Amino acid sequence: MVTSRWTAAPARAASPRRRGVVLERAILDAALEQLGEVGWKGLTMEGVAAGAQTGKAAVYRRWPSKEDLVADALAAGLSRVDKAPDLGSVREDLLALCRQVREIMYSPLGVALRSVIHECDRVQADRFQEVIVGGVVEPTVKLLGEVITRGIERGEVRRDAANSYVLDAVPAMMMYRSKMCASEWRDEDLVEMIDQLMLPLLRPHGG
Repeated sequence: MVTSRWTAAPARAASPRRRGVVLERAILDAALEQLGEVGWKGLTMEGVAAGAQTGKAAVYRRWPSKEDLVADALAAGLSRVDKAPDLGSVREDLLALCRQVREIMYSPLGVALRSVIHECDRVQADRFQEVIVGGVVEPTVKLLGEVITRGIERGEVRRDAANSYVLDAVPAMMMYRSKMCASEWRDEDLVEMIDQLMLPLLRPHGG
């Protein structure tokens, strides 16, 4: 019978030298990898232990539940976009920022986050809101605000454009199409979104 390494591979004993922070990092990495391969519903503590090449007792000692483990794995794998692009025009800045967001979306962390968002029920998903919202959505919205504010100062963008509805447009569209349309957000898709949605939305009245 063909089996998954996550569900059936016997866990090998951890190396005596792989303890403390090193072992914890291996377990967290294995949790992210398993989320990407089998999703939230398929993730098991035993599978994570097998992926980390340790015993399941080592996992349970540190994380008493699957939710606790995944929350820490998501937080540990978080990769933020910390600086808004400044390329001289709002169009190029938005495109550069969207490309950075796309990299996060399709990184191991991004794949794991989408698994959690798509498969968890409401109560479970609430457990991960701090990472999803505070670690990904809010920083992205903040940087979009910086790009749009800079565009206002240059006269490219209407003065009332830096509002919550406009700032939500890019992350909402990218997440929606990724989930509902399985969009991989090729470069031409990002260009189309910026040119056909964002620039008309941002353009000064009468511009």
